[in-house]
Amino acid sequence: MSKILALVILAMMVIQLIKPLGLPGLKQRRDFWKLAVAALAAMMVTVLLSHLQ
Repeated sequence: MSKILALVILAMMVIQLIKPLGLPGLKQRRDFWKLAVAALAAMMVTVLLSHLQ
């Protein structure tokens, strides 16, 4: 699951650099770092949940 999540976030970051997504907070190309922060948080949550089970 974390590999799929990483690929999806990476694809979103590449798309954001080419053409901004237009979502709130992602209106400019330089906002791609926000996706990286969200990706780190999401991966930490998935790892934490996988270790709790």
